[in-house]
Amino acid sequence: MVKKEMIAMLLAGGQGSRLGVLTAKVAKPAVAFGGKYRIIDFPLSNCINSGVDTVGVLTQYQPLRLNTHIGIGIPWDLDRNVGGVSILPPYEKSTNSEWYTGTANAIYQNLDYIQGFNPDYVLILSGDHIYKMDYEVMLDFHKAKKADVTIAAMPVPMEEANRFGIVVTDSENEIREFEEKPEKPSSNLASMGIYIFSWPVLKDALIQLSGQPNCDFGKHIIPYCHSKGQRLFAYEYNGYWKDVGTLNSYWEANMELIDIIPEFNLYEEFWKIYTNSANLPPQYISEQGVVDRCIISNGTEVYGEVHSSVLGAGITIGKGSVVRDSIIMRNVTIGENCVIEKAIIAENTVIGNNVVIGIGAEVPNQLKPNIYSGGLVTIGENSRIPSDVQIGKNTAISGETFNEDYRDGMLAGGETLIKAGDWR
Repeated sequence: MVKKEMIAMLLAGGQGSRLGVLTAKVAKPAVAFGGKYRIIDFPLSNCINSGVDTVGVLTQYQPLRLNTHIGIGIPWDLDRNVGGVSILPPYEKSTNSEWYTGTANAIYQNLDYIQGFNPDYVLILSGDHIYKMDYEVMLDFHKAKKADVTIAAMPVPMEEANRFGIVVTDSENEIREFEEKPEKPSSNLASMGIYIFSWPVLKDALIQLSGQPNCDFGKHIIPYCHSKGQRLFAYEYNGYWKDVGTLNSYWEANMELIDIIPEFNLYEEFWKIYTNSANLPPQYISEQGVVDRCIISNGTEVYGEVHSSVLGAGITIGKGSVVRDSIIMRNVTIGENCVIEKAIIAENTVIGNNVVIGIGAEVPNQLKPNIYSGGLVTIGENSRIPSDVQIGKNTAISGETFNEDYRDGMLAGGETLIKAGDWR
């Protein structure tokens, strides 16, 4: 039997419904980030940079692009004869078949995979956060404390603490209390959803709670381990960590990459972020093209102006068009004489000529005010915007749209336009 000291289980099955039309056809960890990357590249790169060479990626919702992106793990040096990266979707069993119903249930359904490596420790990760962390340092902490469970935790503003699992620790960092999204938090030390378990402890908890519906780490496994008198410790992390689960936090995290001194640096030599990059020609800026404070990926051609934006690969920006404070994902075509302000435009979208996006006053979105907010315009992938239309703020568009879909050539602020079917 192969023996690994620590293997990672990366939970990447989430739909990410708070990202609206961006995740209508793709799992949240496969959403583009920072021009050339996808969100899952960050935990995968952390694994290989930390010396963790065995990673199970648990997929479920719309997994096709994620599977294609990861492949056999070559970009992350995870194409190994022993270990490496494995995609672990739910599968048919002889007695009963079921979807993953919670984070812990997903791990429980893959006990055989973990057992095959007979690890001393299991690292549980989420596939939808942007951060750099050396898991080896966290493992050293776990061993030094003789812990059964170590939870990575970081201080958050007290007013936001009720959105997280909160830990209360003593002077030795041992966890005395664990509260999942408490109404009145008694501490501001938030769980990051990153756990190291000693394997026998995790195995026992998963088996004992296997009948629990929607079995989850924060709600069930951690409280169970605590109630059993296991040694739980908090590993405090003070670096950059961003949950890009909402459109506003996703937009902000991308915009922070182009700050003069970015808080999160993609260019560090000693902690590289790896990805599966297409072989594309270099970017091209025409004689009339103007670019400032941008990330621009390969194969992108700029004939207009781009300011303070993050551009993926294979984009074309037509003559006379101006793009500001926006995220444009790969293979988007923007026509001539357009004005685009504070938009998120997903992959393979085509925008006609003379289109104005992000115009007028901020009005709450009528359909989903808690998702489409912050003055953003969000356009889902494979969409088509006809020429000569104007689009207001806090709007969402998805699918092939035509001029007759826009009353008097306008989609007013706060409106949503979702067309069924793909146009290509």
